[in-house]
Amino acid sequence: MKLYYAPGACSRATHIVLRETGANVELVQVDIRAHKLVATGEDYYAINPKGYVPALELDSGKLLTENLAILEYLGDQTGLLAKTGDAARYHTIEWLAFISSELHKTFSPFFHPAMPDAAKALFQEKLQARFALLDQHLASNDYLAGDFGLADAYAFTVLSWTAPLNIDISRHTHLSAYMARLAKRDSIKAAIAAEG
Repeated sequence: MKLYYAPGACSRATHIVLRETGANVELVQVDIRAHKLVATGEDYYAINPKGYVPALELDSGKLLTENLAILEYLGDQTGLLAKTGDAARYHTIEWLAFISSELHKTFSPFFHPAMPDAAKALFQEKLQARFALLDQHLASNDYLAGDFGLADAYAFTVLSWTAPLNIDISRHTHLSAYMARLAKRDSIKAAIAAEG
């Protein structure tokens, strides 16, 4: 398999899961601003017409894109996702959808240089409300959906953007403790180190 990634981007969630499972994967770094492969300068649009990461090239040569699809695929291949019909599967998918739609997309305006500060303040208010929901859940759960899994890899990745964007999560004590706990996990440390 090949993982097309950009350091610190949402592709890190897939990278963490691959490290967690010990999968054999080739890492291919993408400059997502220039839409080129870092090592070769090849046009990334020729590989993934969407132009963003992650993209996972399977051993068959088929390409998967979108975090939810890739994470679900890897979960099914490795046992990190419960079988169809098991409620645990749907709780994981529920958290993945929440992270994708309510967190990931709400962070997007902070990466747009033309976004006015007033608009960013509105998005930060929305994020803080979502952080409160996570904090409440984590008050009585170590992880989002049972044991460490797909949703935790994605949550860690997206929530790690708070520090460089100066978005404070410290008042959400359970969420802060969760992030600190995850940061000590070998798969997460290895993914961060490999991405530089």
